[in-house]
Amino acid sequence: MLWMYSSMSPGFSMRLYAWDYLPDFVRNEDVRPYYDILFKKRKSLAVKRGADIFLSLLLIVALLPFMLVLAVWIRLDSNGPALFRQIRITQYGREYKILKLRTMTHSPPGDTVQITINGDHRLTRAGKHLRQLRLDELPQLFNILSGDMTFVGTRPEVPEYVKHYTKEMMATLLMPAGLTSKTSLLYRDEALVLEDAGDAEQKYLLKILPRKMMCNLESLKNFSLWSDITTMLRTVFPLCQPR
Repeated sequence: MLWMYSSMSPGFSMRLYAWDYLPDFVRNEDVRPYYDILFKKRKSLAVKRGADIFLSLLLIVALLPFMLVLAVWIRLDSNGPALFRQIRITQYGREYKILKLRTMTHSPPGDTVQITINGDHRLTRAGKHLRQLRLDELPQLFNILSGDMTFVGTRPEVPEYVKHYTKEMMATLLMPAGLTSKTSLLYRDEALVLEDAGDAEQKYLLKILPRKMMCNLESLKNFSLWSDITTMLRTVFPLCQPR
């Protein structure tokens, strides 16, 4: 079962486990070609993790005062905590709590809506601006430093959506979840696409998620440090343009 790995310690490496030590749901014939590609790039994965630690630590030190100012703004703008925490799935199917600046009204217990659409009534005034520039993602620098995430990789899904992964899609769990990716850039206006959907969650699961995962798998197949760098640059430069 996927959730058997919820208690695994992330550690501080992006070490690729030996094939026989992978969890059963990841170790299947559809994942093996992706595993073999990454196995040959173990040194690049080590460099990638080193860069994650260095860059995330540098940015946390530089941006922490700014994040505190944003936190105060959020608290003054609406009731609720400044930080939003949610269970997501990362490398080898391990659960972790993703950190974001809260952009919505504080959800009551039992709220199961996972999709955000354009014009969502739950968005706060501050939240609309934070999402436009993706400033709500800044606390994920701490997730990257801890090893739960990496700068470039498949965006993490909630457990309910990971249950819909095909065997091949499980290959994306060979790597930590990412802050950004080529897929994120292609689906930058996902909330707008879902706006007119009668059932946004069903449209996401049946149409958007499979397409996104095809892009994620292609990126995994073509992983390189240079590709990561270009994806990060493509993410940063358009941020001044509202979504």
